[in-house]
Amino acid sequence: MQRYVDEADITVRSGDGGSGAVSFRREKYIPRGGPDGGDGGDGGDVIIRVNRNLRTLYGLKLKRIFRAQNGRSGSGQNKTGARGRDCIIPMPPGTVVIDMETGKVLFDLTGQEGERTLLRGGRGGYGNAHFATSTNQTPRFARSGGPGREMQLTLHMKTIADVGLVGLPNAGKSTLLSVLTDAHPRIGDYPFTTLYPNLGVMNYRNEREIVIADIPGLIEGAHEGHGLGVRFLKHIERTKALLFLIDLSGKDYLSQYHTLKGELESYSTALLKKPFIIVGSKADAASDQERVEFLHMTGEAKRAVVSSFTGSGLQRLKDEIVVLMEQRDER
Repeated sequence: MQRYVDEADITVRSGDGGSGAVSFRREKYIPRGGPDGGDGGDGGDVIIRVNRNLRTLYGLKLKRIFRAQNGRSGSGQNKTGARGRDCIIPMPPGTVVIDMETGKVLFDLTGQEGERTLLRGGRGGYGNAHFATSTNQTPRFARSGGPGREMQLTLHMKTIADVGLVGLPNAGKSTLLSVLTDAHPRIGDYPFTTLYPNLGVMNYRNEREIVIADIPGLIEGAHEGHGLGVRFLKHIERTKALLFLIDLSGKDYLSQYHTLKGELESYSTALLKKPFIIVGSKADAASDQERVEFLHMTGEAKRAVVSSFTGSGLQRLKDEIVVLMEQRDER
């Protein structure tokens, strides 16, 4: 199984241009013909291609070095050398491409299909046919091809999903994701079972598909790097909406909720501007009174109570998620 990798450092290099040729026309009855050295071919470019089938930077981290082909040298009879093959690097949507030397963000691949040229190849050099003049009709020199360019890149991937599931460790996010979508995340009854973001697609009445991301559990101080830290907070940034999961078996509902809000706000105040639903999970482990208490704990957002074990409340939650997404789409 492919590991989820959301960071990678790679080296890229475009191709050198081919050298121009020094050649003279030599045919029967034309023993001293003029120059006919062809130009060198251009070096290949380095191109980034968004591939929506990729969900990880694992393949890029393994290879690490990506080179385009050099252009071929020119030859006699004014033949231009072949252009070098481009190096096309597939990257998943959500990848941020950063120049390692300057720290500048070069591309932010937000999901649109298409290609971006990262480095141009070196230009092919001129053959001696280019340098013939009235005063020098037999130039015995040509121009070398231009060098390619090399760059070190840092890649960061931010998960692209419609809805992000956030909650404290062991709040039931992975289990909820598995029953709402077709995902099969690793599930266990202990903190930090989820070490990498999991994605699933919720099919709503065969009319709409919504991508949901299970973000690894947050703890107090996550924005400072505690626990799994900011490494996973970044995956929430591009979601359109959030589900705050509150473990109803934990009783301290408000404390859980304020911890989650506080960590998101400390990382980026923009996160709290996203529409959200407060979801009470593990409802089968709570009494009727405790469920009512949860539903009335705060009036600032929609609330839902679900049990991933019994299935109660799941359809209503799906309905609420769709309504939330439709309201956001109308903005």
